[in-house]
Amino acid sequence: MSEIQHFTIPGRLPGYNQLNSGHWAKRNKIKQEAMDLVGWYIKRSKLKLIQSKAIIEIRCYEPNAMRDCDNVTSGASKVILDSLKNQGIIQDDSRKYVRCIKHPAEVDRKNPRIEVSITIC
Repeated sequence: MSEIQHFTIPGRLPGYNQLNSGHWAKRNKIKQEAMDLVGWYIKRSKLKLIQSKAIIEIRCYEPNAMRDCDNVTSGASKVILDSLKNQGIIQDDSRKYVRCIKHPAEVDRKNPRIEVSITIC
């Protein structure tokens, strides 16, 4: 039987376009602030360290449909996987350790958020 861990990040994270355009210092600041936020929610969730392969499911709920799905999910995936690695929850974010499943962004005007589920294989 697989073990599943969850955590939720309220609001939204920067999209791929924000993480990859503009001056390098501004991009780094945006990414670091997002990783600090995600890291805080990871710590708060008291996730167990994963010593094996994991399936990571990321569901993004946006306040509106303004951003493209690929922009939303790519940005969130980058920040979340890097944060899980930096917090020591996963050994690495390579395919050797992680199989990442991204779902299209949905709209939830009243409760925008990112829900992350980690299934330990």
